[in-house]
Amino acid sequence: MKTLMLGNEAAARGLYEAGCSFVSSYPGTPSTEITECAAKFSEIYAEWAPNEKVAMEAAFGASFAGKRSFCGMKHVGLNVAADPLFTISYTGLSAGMIIGVADDAGMHSSQNEQDSRHYARAAKLPMLEPSDAAESLAFAKLAYEISEQFDAPVLLKMCTRVAHSQSVVEPSDRVVPPQKPYIKNPQKYVMMPGNAKRRHPVVEERMRALTAYAETAPCNRIERGTQNKLGIITSSTCYQYVREVCGEDVSVLKLGMIYPLPEKLLLDFASSVTRVVVVEELDSFIETHCRNLGIAVEGKSLFSNIGEFSQNTVAKALGLPANSGSVLSEQIPPRPPVMCAGCPHRGLFYTLSKRKLTVLGDIGCYTLGAAAPLNAMDYVLCMGGSISGVHGFNKANDGASEKKTVAVIGDSTFMHSGMTGLVNIAYNDSNSTVIILDNSITGMTGHQQNPTTGYNLKGDPAAKVDLEALCRALGIRRVRVVDPYDLKQCDTAIQEELAADEASVIISRRPCALLKYVKLKEPVVVSSERCVSCGMCMKIGCPAISMVGGKAVIDDTLCTGCGVCTQLCKFGALCAKEASDE
Repeated sequence: MKTLMLGNEAAARGLYEAGCSFVSSYPGTPSTEITECAAKFSEIYAEWAPNEKVAMEAAFGASFAGKRSFCGMKHVGLNVAADPLFTISYTGLSAGMIIGVADDAGMHSSQNEQDSRHYARAAKLPMLEPSDAAESLAFAKLAYEISEQFDAPVLLKMCTRVAHSQSVVEPSDRVVPPQKPYIKNPQKYVMMPGNAKRRHPVVEERMRALTAYAETAPCNRIERGTQNKLGIITSSTCYQYVREVCGEDVSVLKLGMIYPLPEKLLLDFASSVTRVVVVEELDSFIETHCRNLGIAVEGKSLFSNIGEFSQNTVAKALGLPANSGSVLSEQIPPRPPVMCAGCPHRGLFYTLSKRKLTVLGDIGCYTLGAAAPLNAMDYVLCMGGSISGVHGFNKANDGASEKKTVAVIGDSTFMHSGMTGLVNIAYNDSNSTVIILDNSITGMTGHQQNPTTGYNLKGDPAAKVDLEALCRALGIRRVRVVDPYDLKQCDTAIQEELAADEASVIISRRPCALLKYVKLKEPVVVSSERCVSCGMCMKIGCPAISMVGGKAVIDDTLCTGCGVCTQLCKFGALCAKEASDE
């Protein structure tokens, strides 16, 4: 029965139908829902791993045991998993393995734009790239066939528009291949130099075989147009834009296997048309391959290597009419991203901003502490980068910055890659202060569990990491917990830990206000008579507070009653509802 599915949901369905038995991933938009949807199938064991490297190694272990496996991540997560990626290319597999990676052209929720196709070429692994939900399902199933035929993991490359858009798919039944028996083979799987040298020629021969396969791969196809003047080579969501703009007039070579790329298929297609244009987002991956084959193509001379494309992007580049759309009669006010009302991080960031501290930040929803009016962050690099960075920053300044610099990191991010940075601080005697923002969930990607929450992916009780005990075990003697809703407590803790002569960790602990089990208080009440229009309450950037007619106003539909604003008002104009009733 045909049905609508998101691309990520369809990919998960493909895993299920292909008999995948093991899924290990780390959440990262736009890849997260593949694993969340896979977890809904009772036949699939699914888990959140502490980071992408662990997820890939676990998935490889499941394949090594003879069962089909999957690991998923976003593009920057593949950087974290690059170490096992390159060596798995050498070892090969037992059962099929898929590595799902979702790129984020346009940086809707990422710190960089990265073209993951380069990883396929660098690691010498096949990569498939679906253009809609139907192909997401079909390509997942095909990927397992390719993986087992060529003894290699297959990269399944999604992108934001494919992952998060719906199209029609036709599900089918699950078919589980028999578990492959374990056969001891150290020459294949123990990658010491002597064995690795013998495996490298195997990888090169596999690439030659995969290139030959790409010539007739079912996911690569030519769609002949009504004229042979213009021919377009494209893939992924760009194929959809091309089809919408060009209709049936132009011929299109639609590439579903994006690495290795075919040779004869491309040459034959180019020879059948007068003009060849490559339409691809980000880097000139296909275009460069075509030029290496001697094909005269146009690509990045017409299209940017920055950001997402659209139908109009393609139309304008090809000199075709663009859709101007309709103009709204009123200007829509901007909606900059902001921490939610009641966010437990707000009070802590206000304190850091008030103290004019240098703050090295990390990846998470708390990165919004960098935004106005808090402006409480000086640096955001990558997962775990805050803790390693504050160590280097303080050492480079010969300790001069130790009393006015802190690192902030979330609980999930700390488990992902912050622990080793903290070990570095302790081991190398760095007098640095680290603040772990423990909101009891992985917030940025949609409330996924992590090793500090006490629950696993499916919501079942699981071992819960004790952050205080862990930090002490890593060598930090000064560890304390504060409530970020208590501004005085936060201020005192930060002052005392910065003044200490050794490394310290402050755990700012309060559950995310959006968690279902969090009981919210009554909205804060404003006394317009007491309000003197000083604007102090606006300095925390809470979306529930605004100034109307020079007076503070609370939006009852947003306010969670956290009380942070009441601690800023020196005139008692803002107070808890209970206090106002007295």
